[in-house]
Amino acid sequence: MLEITFLGTGSGPPTKSRNHSAIYFHYDQDNILFDCGEGTQRQMMIAKGLSLMKIDHIFITHWHADHWIGLIGLLYTMNLEGRKRPIYVHGPDAERFIGDILDLDYWGSSFQVIPKSVPFEGNKEVKVYENDQFKITAIPTIHTVPSTAYCFKEKDKVNVDIKKAERLFGLKQGKLIGKLKKDGEVMFKGKKVKIKDVGVEKPGVKVVYSGDTEPCENVAKISKGADLLIHDSTFIGHQDERMHTGADDAGKIAKKAGVKNLVLTHFSRRYIDVKEIEDEAKKIFPDSTAAKDFMKITVRNSGIEIGKAL
Repeated sequence: MLEITFLGTGSGPPTKSRNHSAIYFHYDQDNILFDCGEGTQRQMMIAKGLSLMKIDHIFITHWHADHWIGLIGLLYTMNLEGRKRPIYVHGPDAERFIGDILDLDYWGSSFQVIPKSVPFEGNKEVKVYENDQFKITAIPTIHTVPSTAYCFKEKDKVNVDIKKAERLFGLKQGKLIGKLKKDGEVMFKGKKVKIKDVGVEKPGVKVVYSGDTEPCENVAKISKGADLLIHDSTFIGHQDERMHTGADDAGKIAKKAGVKNLVLTHFSRRYIDVKEIEDEAKKIFPDSTAAKDFMKITVRNSGIEIGKAL
């Protein structure tokens, strides 16, 4: 189960109801931050159940200030709180930017801040992080500066159909079931039981975050079949000179990619009420929702559940 909290859904200057871009992913023991606009650490303190000290990876889509400047305060607070383990910051040209950020102050970190540069040219999806339970990939997008979209993909799992295992082999719930899932086969009463004989595949959940981008074929590519696409929807209608996506184009990308759900974010301050943005996307893609600060989404294999914002 993946839990997503929107910490900021605005673009450019913040408003009274919308902070700068930041999205918190919680999955099992992992806590990941996508973008870190000004005031992100305070948003975490207001939100329920989040911990800035548990974050080990931060993924920046691009180096416009409304997407990264909160890193300075966040890292400073981690230092004050006595953090010792390293933190990894991923993003286009991350090595240069993180070096500059660490040179801004005399505070001197008690922990390592390790930059991981992410490719920002071409149309290839690249793995940028992986552990035993999920992987994160990136693909270049189209903006006024180097930018990327990210995809969180839970690894597919195989569960044991206990009734089938008992019917075919007499194997019941217990330690051998765990061993079967881990090793792929076990010996039981002189017979070899293979996971393929009693297993049920459970596809892992997939969530994509576009960051700031013009309507982009690469986003459709990386989002194919996703459970959730979180997409830039700064305006109603497409505006070439801004290199952002309008609500209708976000809907078209979601439809083309065959995603299950679309959540819109990064709204211009000109929109006090974002319902008109949501309505515009719904004309193209009915399963569209406009995000709000502190809105929580639970993503499961069976679907998503959108909770109320604070």
